[in-house]
Amino acid sequence: MNAYLISAVVIWLLAWGLNEWLVRQRPANPGVQKAIGIAVPVIFGLTLLAVWECLVLGFRIPPILLPAPSAIWAKLIASGPVLWADFQQTFLKSVITGYVAGCGLGFIVAILIDRSPFLQRGLLPIGNFVSALPVVGIAPIMVMWFGFDWPSKVAVVVIMTFFPMLVNTVQGLAAASHMERDLMRTYAASWWQTLIKLRLPAAWPFIFNALKINSTLALIGAIVAEFFGTPIVGMGFRISTEVGRANIDMVWAEIAVAAVAGSVFYGLVAVTERAVTFWHPSIRGGRS
Repeated sequence: MNAYLISAVVIWLLAWGLNEWLVRQRPANPGVQKAIGIAVPVIFGLTLLAVWECLVLGFRIPPILLPAPSAIWAKLIASGPVLWADFQQTFLKSVITGYVAGCGLGFIVAILIDRSPFLQRGLLPIGNFVSALPVVGIAPIMVMWFGFDWPSKVAVVVIMTFFPMLVNTVQGLAAASHMERDLMRTYAASWWQTLIKLRLPAAWPFIFNALKINSTLALIGAIVAEFFGTPIVGMGFRISTEVGRANIDMVWAEIAVAAVAGSVFYGLVAVTERAVTFWHPSIRGGRS
């Protein structure tokens, strides 16, 4: 066993022991407890990178199969302008636009069909069916309809995010109990007043569940859609092109950018959820 493999074992054991010690701490200071909650996943992630580096070097894995994290980092630094242009094309144009449009339309349609049992029974099965459609089947059709630039990727993202938001919002609007609705009727509340003061607050956990699911679906849909036609820019275009050139470190650099962007996007939605649904038992329980 060479020095790199020994180092991987030692790093893993030390990090494991440190995290085991941290998670067993019960500090009285909430700030220290929050810092520990952040430190544990950070240490775990850095440990995985260090072990990855040692294993690649120790086993002498060819870069075309699996590059070391140091090589991926070097490519990230060297290819900053290219990665930024790809990020703008894929994330800022396709993902954000499609996410807002798809989630917004799903929410609005859910409100409109809330008072129509016929539409609910008709659209929800269709929503479940469309949600099961593979993106590799939808993307080429959208490219044919809307062209090779980012609008066709927006269309794919809208399709992927519309029905999860629709289904979750409809279920959330039905979450308020009959007793609570009867109480609103005794106050002579109108349908809109009941919607705003009772049913929408009860639906927020369902809505944010759809928003979190869609934050990952939108990025996946946009990247995969770029495989089927795009200008010479974009994360999906770069990944498919660089794989053909056997430039695997660039592929992993794009994957790293996509992973960070998706994680930050998901985190922002989760933080917003905690701010909006602070009253919900799951949030209050997490803070206690």
